[in-house]
Amino acid sequence: MAVSLACLSSAQADTVDLAGVKYETVEQVGGSKLQLNGAGIRYKAIFKVYTAGLYLPAKMNSAEQIYGATNGPRRVHIVMLREIDGNELGKLFTQGMEKNSPRDIFAKSINGTIKMADLFSKRKKLGAGDAFTVDWLPGTGTLISVNGKVESEPIKEPEFYTALLSLWLGPSPADNLLKDALLGKARSSGRGGND
Repeated sequence: MAVSLACLSSAQADTVDLAGVKYETVEQVGGSKLQLNGAGIRYKAIFKVYTAGLYLPAKMNSAEQIYGATNGPRRVHIVMLREIDGNELGKLFTQGMEKNSPRDIFAKSINGTIKMADLFSKRKKLGAGDAFTVDWLPGTGTLISVNGKVESEPIKEPEFYTALLSLWLGPSPADNLLKDALLGKARSSGRGGND
């Protein structure tokens, strides 16, 4: 099965299309220009669950580099491709963060993790086409927006954003091919991941 992913260069188009979802190659976040580091599709078995795009100040191809880039803004943008229960999504994210984060990082991210899980549980469900964005803004913290509207107070702890990124970039990611796509590494066929 072919997998869509974005490995970008400045010579490519201004948008990347994944399952009909368009990702701009450059986004303005917190007054800074961020570039699309990579984008891909999260699969669960054979089903497309969501698309994800990772925006950074500069190209980075390792999780460690990305975790350490706390001095500038960062963005993860997710667009749902199928309906999912809000409680289930919150639980899956929490479990993935705990599984992939060092214990000390996850311990410092608990406050933010609870806020995020609560936000998703209040929404009941996310449908196909619903989108959420998680931005890291130095001096402010993490802001979570759903369908373009900020839904949370800033989560101050930088460890929360690192733990969230580990869900996709950690040692046991939600989807190995999505991890490679977000890191800008080309993968052209097959499925992989820990479902």
